[in-house]
Amino acid sequence: MLRYAGRRLLAAIPLLFFVPLLVFALIDLAPGDPAVILAGDEPTPERVQTIREELDLNDPVLLRYIKWIGNVLHGNLGTSFLSDQSVTDLLTRRMATTMSLVLVAMIFAIVLGTALALVATLRSGGIVDRVINWFASISIAIPGFWFGLVLVTVFSVGLQMFPAFGFQPLSAGVGTWLSYLVLPGIALGLLPAAEVTLQLRSALGQVMKTDYILNAEAKGMSRTSVVFKHSLKNACIPVITVLGFRVAEVLAGSVTIEMIYNMPGLGRTAVEAVQGRDIPVLLGFVLFSTTIVVLVNLIVDISYGYFNPKVRS
Repeated sequence: MLRYAGRRLLAAIPLLFFVPLLVFALIDLAPGDPAVILAGDEPTPERVQTIREELDLNDPVLLRYIKWIGNVLHGNLGTSFLSDQSVTDLLTRRMATTMSLVLVAMIFAIVLGTALALVATLRSGGIVDRVINWFASISIAIPGFWFGLVLVTVFSVGLQMFPAFGFQPLSAGVGTWLSYLVLPGIALGLLPAAEVTLQLRSALGQVMKTDYILNAEAKGMSRTSVVFKHSLKNACIPVITVLGFRVAEVLAGSVTIEMIYNMPGLGRTAVEAVQGRDIPVLLGFVLFSTTIVVLVNLIVDISYGYFNPKVRS
């Protein structure tokens, strides 16, 4: 199993180098000049040229990429063009917000999606099963940003149950920390929750038709025991695969949700970096996101060994 995980990790390492190279190329092709933005209003050509030389923007893209990779291997992500702060320090401060939001959203998606799928399976063919499938199908079509605005309008402005915007760290208390994450976490986790519901319900439906499940039911085992003891583990493989892809989706969705709820996270930082052509910050964000996605996919691959013993061999 360790050998399998090692092979998967080695295969993922080139991706960490390719994605930033692609971003370098796209930034170079995009219209606008970071030096002009940094030079302020009505800059002189001499001022713009000086800034380009200071930031090595006159160098070819490949050369700048090689220099950046060399700095990254030494633990240096560079300095922000806009704030003159260390990119590592900037991303580290914003990381807690985004990772807290992603954690709450994924927990919400897993708990709600699994619960709904199990209830639908236990009430297979009935009105409850149809209502849950209808709810999950509708939820997939709901835009996260629109749902987030609805939650703010109802539960923050109307009922005043949760804060409308902002973020408080875990050091402020678990209750306070969670109160700022409930609404954005639900808005961000609704889509993956719906997908988990549909995927797990479909997988359980297929497993329930297999011979060993029919044999267990023929021996007099209750449907609840059959679902929880025999069917659930075998039905989890496609769901685990979906969750691995959804982590990348949730990271991307956090950009919009953080803007709606005015949360100082990595998503908002990325938007500000794009608007200000802050290349070091943008590259740092891309490297962080790619690393997270690679690690999650590696964990998903390793988990197959638990759910399917054939993978271990």
